[in-house]
Amino acid sequence: MEEPLALHPVKLYVYDLSKGMARRLSPLMLGKQLDGIWHTSIIVHKDEFFYGSGGISSCAPGGTLLGPPDSVVDLGNTEVTEEIFLEYLSSLGESVFRGESYNLFEHNCNTFSNEVAQFLTGRKIPSYITDLPAEVLATPFGQALRPFLDTTQIQPPGGNTFSRHNGQS
Repeated sequence: MEEPLALHPVKLYVYDLSKGMARRLSPLMLGKQLDGIWHTSIIVHKDEFFYGSGGISSCAPGGTLLGPPDSVVDLGNTEVTEEIFLEYLSSLGESVFRGESYNLFEHNCNTFSNEVAQFLTGRKIPSYITDLPAEVLATPFGQALRPFLDTTQIQPPGGNTFSRHNGQS
């Protein structure tokens, strides 16, 4: 008789990089209310995985200098083993999610979290997170800031760059 596959919980950590400033200043600057500037990461197999200008990184949950997340979204469970997941991350890190591919508006931590969430659970991350860049760019202020923001690189400090050779470096 075949043994059932183990289920592993998958969580989305959501951080507001503005620390509340977006909520207070966005009506004045953008003419619309934003609740935060979101950075996300995926928690699975006892580690936190995220993407920034340094590529894919990992740490213990809540282990970046961002501290504890502002909210946690339960994405469900996965049957994907840690070994298969690390192989998947390795292939992403060598192709689609290299550090030099990072773009604040179009290829960022939230793009990564959404891709990984779908791989693990078949579910997307909340649209209020993935829709944020388009919301900002739809405003005159967002358009004016785009040339500056397109050159902005974000890499939350405190993680280890993911390495395929030993899982983490």
